[in-house]
Amino acid sequence: MSTGTASAAAVLAAARAGDAAQARALLATIVREEFSLPVAEITLGTDGYSLNSVNGFITTDSGESFFFKFHHEEGEDSVLQEFYRGEVLQAAGYPIDMPVHVCRRVGRQILLYRRRHTPRLADAARAVDHGDPLPDAPADALLGAQAALDDLTAAIYRASWHPIDAATSAAEPVHQLFFHRLVTPGRPTDVLGGRAATFFAADRLFTLPGATLGGADLLDLRWVIDGTPYHGTLRTCLESSLRLLTPAALAHGGGVVAHGDAHNANVWFDPAHADTPAHLTFFDPAFAGTHVPALLAEVKATFHNILAHPDWLYHPADLAAQPHIRVTDGVATVTSGWAPTPLRRAFLRGKAQRLWRPLLALLHAHDALGPEWRQTLRCALFCCPTLVMDLCPAGVRHTPQSALNGLAVAMMCGAEPERAGADPVARFLDTLDPTRADPDFASI
Repeated sequence: MSTGTASAAAVLAAARAGDAAQARALLATIVREEFSLPVAEITLGTDGYSLNSVNGFITTDSGESFFFKFHHEEGEDSVLQEFYRGEVLQAAGYPIDMPVHVCRRVGRQILLYRRRHTPRLADAARAVDHGDPLPDAPADALLGAQAALDDLTAAIYRASWHPIDAATSAAEPVHQLFFHRLVTPGRPTDVLGGRAATFFAADRLFTLPGATLGGADLLDLRWVIDGTPYHGTLRTCLESSLRLLTPAALAHGGGVVAHGDAHNANVWFDPAHADTPAHLTFFDPAFAGTHVPALLAEVKATFHNILAHPDWLYHPADLAAQPHIRVTDGVATVTSGWAPTPLRRAFLRGKAQRLWRPLLALLHAHDALGPEWRQTLRCALFCCPTLVMDLCPAGVRHTPQSALNGLAVAMMCGAEPERAGADPVARFLDTLDPTRADPDFASI
C-alpha cells in the first residue's frame, strides 16, 4: 500500500471514504516522520464527533499509548499560520490538557496526548440525554462542572479583553470556522464561495421528508417552523453572515484569549473525588488565540454543546424526531418534533447568565458592542450547522430527517421569528441584551 504524500487532508479523506487501512498507514507515516515514533497499532475513533477531524489511539513499539487528534480545513495553507497554541490558554489560566507531542507544520498539524481514561463531556452529556448517565456523571455533576468552567471563562474574557484592529483579527485562526467557510481563497470576499457555495449549489437536490428541492429553490424559501413564521431565508442568512462575520467587522468588539472551539468533544470530564469537585479540562486548541474576536469566542461551544443535540448533528441515524416539510408558494412549513433536552436547556441558561451576558455588558461598557450584535451572533450560530458539515442528504453524513432538522435549527439561529420570543434562540438572545434590566433566564 502506498502512503503517497502523508498529510492531514489525506488522512481525513481516507477516513471519510471508509478506507481505514489507508488512513492508518498515512497517519503512521506522519507520526514516524514528525516524532520519530515507531507505531505498533492505530485505532481510529468512531464516535461521530469528528466532523472535520480525526481522532483515536496510537500505541508505539515500546508500549506507550497516546490519544491523537488533528483538524483539517480546506484551503488552510493559504489562510493559517499556526494551529494548536495550547500554551496561550495555559498562560491565561484555562484548564488545558497539554499534548506530549505537537506538530504545527501546516498540512501535518497533529497532537499526541497521554492516553486518559476519563470521559469526554460530550459522551457524559449524551448519556444523560438518553437517560443512562455514565458512572459518576449524573446531570447535576455535569451542570456544576459546566457552571464552574463558564464562570472561569467569563473571568478570563473579562481580564483579557482588549481592543483589536482588522489585521489583528484577521490573523486569528478561528475565522477558519466561520468567514473562511463562506468565501473562496483568491476570489472576492463579497461573493459567497467556499463551503457555502458548494453545500447549497443550485444544481444539488435536497431530498427531505415531504419534498425534494433544488439548492436554488431551497435558499429562497420562507420558513414556518412548528407554527412560527421567520423573517428572511437561508440565502439572506448567508448574505448577512458574509457581511457581518468578516474579520474586520468583528474587530469592533475587541479580542479575548479563548479556545474558540470548546465543543464538548474537546473537553474532558473529570468526576468528583473525595477532596475535589467534578471539573472540566480543554484539549485540542486548534483555533486558540490571544486576539479571538469576543463575539465569536463562545459561539461554537454554545451551538455545538446545546443546539446540536439531541443526536441530529453528531449521530443523525439516532434522531428520534420525525420532521416533515410541506412547500407551498415558496413557503416551507415544517413540523420538526425537535426540542433541546432538559440538560441542554440548562446548559443554555447557565451560559447566558454566567458568560454571555457579562461579556456583552463588558463590550457595552467599552462602547464595543455595535448595533448589529444580535444579528452578528445569529449569523455565527447559523454558520455552525450549515457550514460544519454538508446538510444535503446526498452528502456523506446526513439522513433526510437529520438534514431537515438541521435546516430548521439553522433558520431558528439565523432569522428572527415574526413573534418575539417564539423559540429558545430568540429567548436566549433576549436575555443577553445588556440594556435590559431584568433578563428572564428562566424563559430559556
